[in-house]
Amino acid sequence: MLITDIIWKERIVKKIIEKHSVSVVEAEEVLLSNPLVRKMARGSVRGEDVYAALTKISNGRYLIVFFINKKRGIALPISARNMNRAEKRYYDRKK
Repeated sequence: MLITDIIWKERIVKKIIEKHSVSVVEAEEVLLSNPLVRKMARGSVRGEDVYAALTKISNGRYLIVFFINKKRGIALPISARNMNRAEKRYYDRKK
């Protein structure tokens, strides 16, 4: 999945910074760096499903970003955090 544009909502930015200590720059690095992507759920709008993007970013953090695929390469992030142990194992096996 190729992501070329990211739409940010202010409340999501605030949440990922305050609750998960993930910056917008870090989350964008995940989405734009050819991450491992897996479908998580069917979206409430037809064709707009929820995905998780997993990668190890340049500063060494293993991050996961949950986003809605808005089609045509546009992602709408809904959360971002450090991967848990199981997600790291999954990422390491798949990459």
